[in-house]
Amino acid sequence: MAYTIALNFEDGVSRFIECNENEKVLDAAYRQQVNLPMDCSDGVCGTCKCHCESGRYDLGDEYLEEALSEQEFEDGQVLTCQMIPNSDCVISVPLSSQMCKTGSETYTAQVVRAESLSDSAIELNLELTSHLGVPFLSGQYVNIQLPNSQDTRAYSFSSMPGEKTLSFLIRNVPNGRMSQYLTTQAKPGDVLNLTGPQGSFYLREVTRPILMLAGGTGLAPFLSMLHQLQGSGLKHKVHLIYGVSRDVDTVKLAQLEAFAAQIPQFSFSVCVTDPASSAELKGYVTDHIEPGQINDGEVDIYLCGPPPMVEAVITFLKSKSITPRNFYYEKFAPQVSKETA
Repeated sequence: MAYTIALNFEDGVSRFIECNENEKVLDAAYRQQVNLPMDCSDGVCGTCKCHCESGRYDLGDEYLEEALSEQEFEDGQVLTCQMIPNSDCVISVPLSSQMCKTGSETYTAQVVRAESLSDSAIELNLELTSHLGVPFLSGQYVNIQLPNSQDTRAYSFSSMPGEKTLSFLIRNVPNGRMSQYLTTQAKPGDVLNLTGPQGSFYLREVTRPILMLAGGTGLAPFLSMLHQLQGSGLKHKVHLIYGVSRDVDTVKLAQLEAFAAQIPQFSFSVCVTDPASSAELKGYVTDHIEPGQINDGEVDIYLCGPPPMVEAVITFLKSKSITPRNFYYEKFAPQVSKETA
């Protein structure tokens, strides 16, 4: 039996390693050419200290308290030289990937389809040619290189981790180089290079209600998260508020309805800012956050949208004197020079 360990470095790079049964994380990392920080390897110095964000593990009792205090243990700090996983785990490493002599993986994929879902959103489907799948955490992104160029654009996966077929929901940016390629030039069989995964915006272990807030194509990472939640035995409510500017900007509603039918604890609502909209809910996302969805702060909020939306939600929470248990957000700025969602 082997467990998948996601190592998230402070420069945003993620690397995935396999840890065998009864194998220590540090040993597994070195076996796979990832040089995690280490000095003594005996639980004495604390040099290999990292933070485990999710997963089950055993640290034994042979390390010194000077290396890892009881409070640090309670806070999820771990010594990778002593840590033996009992499940898949996500570990934050307080160093850059370069300092650990590793980096992002590079993949090649062929275009299967590039379809304009609306005049503001494009769906890109790719099939890997270099690997059987891309390991990533639902919500993360990958850098896609423009054909015949060194320029890259960062896009969040909307598909399930580990699959050979990848999907992305991409904002159609006027005069954007990637947007122009996808809408006027892309054809099946085109080869694209991908580098990643990256990003600290990803689904954590669900231990309380979740409120998801998506703006436009910021819906993409939530589609990936909902794929992951299918069949997970979800015990807490998850509600998504999906906000767009115009009626024609709403996409993937059939997929959201399918998720709602397949995931008993999941529900969603859509709001449109255009006053002339035919939608039942008009206005901004913050106009439609209900008290029960905030749960007096005992909630994890995930937000992906443009910077003004992020700032509006922060202001809204402050106005309600609500501090959510966790607040994870990804800002994207749809510019000609950089498209990130």
